[in-house]
Amino acid sequence: MFDDEWKLQPKGDEKEYFIDRDPDCFSVLLNLLGTGKLHVPCHIPEKLLYMEAHYYGLLDHVRTAKWGDFDSNRLRLTGSVSGQAPRNCSAIRASPDGGCAVAHGGVVRVYDWMLEEHPPLNLEYQSVNDIGWMNSDNIVMAVSQNLDRPGVGGMGVFSALTGELRQRFQLSDGEDQVKGFAAGALCFNTDSNKVLASCRDITSNEGIGVWDQETGKQTDFFDFGLGSDEKIQWFNGRNCLLVNSYINYKRRINLLDFRDKKSVVWSWPDDIKTVDFKDKKSVVWSWADETKTCHVHTHIHDAIPMEEGNSICVVDQSRNLGFLDLRDTTKSVRWNLYRGKDTAQSNYTKLTLHGGQIFCSVGDKISVYYYDGLDQWVLTSNLEGSHGGSVRDFSIGGDRLFALHTEKNVFDVWETPSAPII
Repeated sequence: MFDDEWKLQPKGDEKEYFIDRDPDCFSVLLNLLGTGKLHVPCHIPEKLLYMEAHYYGLLDHVRTAKWGDFDSNRLRLTGSVSGQAPRNCSAIRASPDGGCAVAHGGVVRVYDWMLEEHPPLNLEYQSVNDIGWMNSDNIVMAVSQNLDRPGVGGMGVFSALTGELRQRFQLSDGEDQVKGFAAGALCFNTDSNKVLASCRDITSNEGIGVWDQETGKQTDFFDFGLGSDEKIQWFNGRNCLLVNSYINYKRRINLLDFRDKKSVVWSWPDDIKTVDFKDKKSVVWSWADETKTCHVHTHIHDAIPMEEGNSICVVDQSRNLGFLDLRDTTKSVRWNLYRGKDTAQSNYTKLTLHGGQIFCSVGDKISVYYYDGLDQWVLTSNLEGSHGGSVRDFSIGGDRLFALHTEKNVFDVWETPSAPII
């Protein structure tokens, strides 16, 4: 109807344009464009308004009017959704546009921004190990291998809207022979348009596979022992992959450089097993110091790269944050102790860095930390949601935070209220 300069295009002798859509919703949306305020009469279903806003390309306007930009210190619990497969949830991932995907046993359930559920995804109903949003329309699923059916397992790309399998990622050996494998933790390198995943084939060979997102072709493989409970993240600041896993009952953090002959360029901890807290809360590696020693691998639960600070943040079971400076050859940890009353412990302690703040889940709450500029991270808020048990996983995307609980697979939806109009 309009040209590039938003001038109305001529339409012969006709003076009017007729749009065959809901007139009540049109009136609400027209008022929104004129005033910036969203007032929905009680007789208009909210989801109908969202559908009409999507048709006109105004969904972002509706969301902005109802909910503001993501602000971790003003988040409010706006809803909870109960899962359909009790006690077997494993992961939740927020989509770029504010929807989410939840891994339930052998399927992934997908919800759009209106929290309407779409057809579930499955890859031969194998156990789902991890999921990730390639973009707003496509989801990557990593699953275990079916030992009774060689070759079944691995990874696939699905349509978030229809649940259709669009592409498989295959793993090959050095002679281009395709082999079955189990895919574990996923991550994306957006700069090079690559998807990376931890892999384990039927002969227990372990490593990191790399695939091109567009073509699905394998481009690289890092032959590397992973251990269990692994988590991988791309470290943009150093152009390396951070691998966080348990090896021989010990927490091990490695940085892998794919450019330098696929070498491990940094590893923590070393073989020394005791730590000392007496020197300004720093951890000094020692063989013989008997003052307040403990086995560090029994305490560290998760780790994330801190790109701006050239460091790695770790967390123990009591929500104490520690920081490993990658430039420090002693590989000591500077602890930022949390001094609150809550000492809850959880096997699902998770860390995420978003908007310059650290989000940490322990027990049934998510804590938010902000850097005060004086070498300390300060607790600014706690997010406590529904009575669904401990937080199994959480994810931030679009203008929402999703928290998945262990009991009944309940996930909470947190949003930021719009600022009042003055």
